[in-house]
Amino acid sequence: MSNSQQNQTTQSQTLVAQANEIQFESLEQQNGLATVIRFKIENEDARAGDILLVLSGTDIQFHGFIGKIEDGWGFAMDRTGSALPA
Repeated sequence: MSNSQQNQTTQSQTLVAQANEIQFESLEQQNGLATVIRFKIENEDARAGDILLVLSGTDIQFHGFIGKIEDGWGFAMDRTGSALPA
């Protein structure tokens, strides 16, 4: 690995959306809560590796890692803490 590769840092960002404003579909669910979602990317700077945070007011509904982005849609999972209705 070259020095330039070693000095590169990966920076992820957190995308924040309100539950009543995000356009998504539940791909997997558990007990009526969405654990894997497909959602419309509104931020063109979003990249796989970023975090999606979905809020209802100040309450966290979904906090998940964005695994991939394809055709303007992101795929994120929150298999342990989701409170987002499927």
